[in-house]
Amino acid sequence: MASDRLLVQIASYNTNLQADRGLPQDLVDWLAPTLQVSRFLSHEPRAPDIVAVGFQELLPLHLGLSGLSGKVLEARNALILSQIEKYAPNKEKYTLIAKVVNVGVALLVYGLDDGVARKVTDVSTQWTGCGPAYMGNKGGVGVRFRVPAADGGVGEIYTFVCAHLTAHSRNVEQRVRDWHHITRTLLFPPLPGAVSPEPTTMYDTSHLFFFGDLNFRIVLPPEHPISQSSTTSADIAHVLEQETVREDLKEYDQLLLERDRHGRAFIGLREGEFWRFKCSYKYKLGEVDKYDLKRHPSWTDRIMYTTYTDSPERPLKSNIVNALYTSIPSYVSSDHKPIVSVLLLPPSLPQPALPSPPPTPLHSDPGDGGSSPSSALTPPTLRLPAHFRPRPDAYAALKRYSGRTLDRLVGYCWWLFVFLGAGSSALGIGNFVVGLGMWSWWRSRPSVALAV
Repeated sequence: MASDRLLVQIASYNTNLQADRGLPQDLVDWLAPTLQVSRFLSHEPRAPDIVAVGFQELLPLHLGLSGLSGKVLEARNALILSQIEKYAPNKEKYTLIAKVVNVGVALLVYGLDDGVARKVTDVSTQWTGCGPAYMGNKGGVGVRFRVPAADGGVGEIYTFVCAHLTAHSRNVEQRVRDWHHITRTLLFPPLPGAVSPEPTTMYDTSHLFFFGDLNFRIVLPPEHPISQSSTTSADIAHVLEQETVREDLKEYDQLLLERDRHGRAFIGLREGEFWRFKCSYKYKLGEVDKYDLKRHPSWTDRIMYTTYTDSPERPLKSNIVNALYTSIPSYVSSDHKPIVSVLLLPPSLPQPALPSPPPTPLHSDPGDGGSSPSSALTPPTLRLPAHFRPRPDAYAALKRYSGRTLDRLVGYCWWLFVFLGAGSSALGIGNFVVGLGMWSWWRSRPSVALAV
């Protein structure tokens, strides 16, 4: 029965550094499609059990690098929470499970009050940067939590990762490196019942959701009709109305090529039929359906997933039902369109109950060991191909915090230039140079001796 399976909504949007201007006040176009699609999953309208909302380029870069994302994120949280409750079919209430932000990459995850939010435990958040010198202008953020089983079992682990990878079509190799860096440095605590105290990667989970502005592009041969210099924005928009054209374009999609043909990235992750909606990038600002021809239209914004019952022998098939995967054209403040997906998870497999710890003797010898962590059951985890075994980076913490230190140094200097330029960093640098020159001249001018 679909009603026995969790319904997860994933939403992602690159807001083009717009801060509080990046979203309209009414989010119904973006968040309400889940509520409509859920009707065919059950006889009654059904609200999602989990809602995950990711942002990239959340606010101007100098503010993000300076660590000033908190106010914008709180405003996002208040707006999203009010909207998903406003449009919930049965006036359901939600609780924020966790939120995390690094520079401009942010993730907020909500749970249904009468369900997941009441059960959730072991909540953790994480971040990592993969920009120059591990700065956070590019990178990923993650939220992980456990939902215990109703019958007393350890339950299942849910991991959500929102990412923003290196831009431009020529940088596909760097994007692959970004993905591997996130895989090895976005680290979470050990799983319940694990013997090893080492941190775990995003793949050490029962369900994994990986999404964001991944920046993989459509690279067309020169002879392709869309590549012709005479093609106008209106022509491209019209051509992309045809699903057969879009399905052909996916053969030139860098992400699919790297995952399916070369096997170098997004290993084990599945995705819905993204070509069923028009390319989410690059649009002219303020326009619903006009592409900016400085870039080939591409599906840079993606939502991928996998679950522990998925088989590595069937890498393109998932036991997660992708009930909806689309973009929302009506948002015009960014050169990206927001995307949303509705995922129906498979039913949980039966699990034995956790054993009770043995009583501790009044006079125990530390050498006896007592109850061992291995006596507890661990949650089910993803089944991966034999050749792919992601391992934590031993220098992950050093890389993350050295990148954050550089973030702050660059951010504070940049913020100072913007302040001096009354909102323009270029003017601020000019004012700074002029001021520095005047100060140097003042210091170097000859002193005038006072006549006696």
